[in-house]
Formats: sequence, C-alpha cells, structure tokens
Amino acid sequence: MLNPSELAARFGLSDDDFRRNIRRGLIRSTVERGEAEDAGTCRLSVKFGIRMWRAVLDAEGRIATEEMAFLRTSL
Repeated sequence: MLNPSELAARFGLSDDDFRRNIRRGLIRSTVERGEAEDAGTCRLSVKFGIRMWRAVLDAEGRIATEEMAFLRTSL
C-alpha cells in the first residue's frame, strides 16, 4: 500500500511540507479505476507545480509502474 511518506519523497518534500502543500491546494491528485482488462488496477496522478507523478497500482495497492513528468507551462 502506498503511503503519504512515499509520495512526499517522490517530490523531495518532508512529510510536513507535503501535507502543508495539500492543505494549501498546491498538490492535487486524481485516481482512475481500471476497466475491462485493467480491472483491479488504478492510475494515480499527483501534480505539484510543473511536476506530475503517475503510477499504476495493482490490486494490492503496490506500484506496478511509475513516472515523473515535467508539464509544459504556457507563456
């Protein structure tokens, strides 16, 4: 199971800073449930600033794949 400390580490934040940024609305997340052949999995996306961490979690909540991407900003 993924815990908040693991997510904080992905962004180079302490647990307290991670929680503080969530409360301030600076960290946002979405969860998408797998369907059909992906049933039992979910994709978790967490955005902070221009960084987006995405992971596919298996049925037990373990990370199957993950990536950190830098989002484009508009000028």
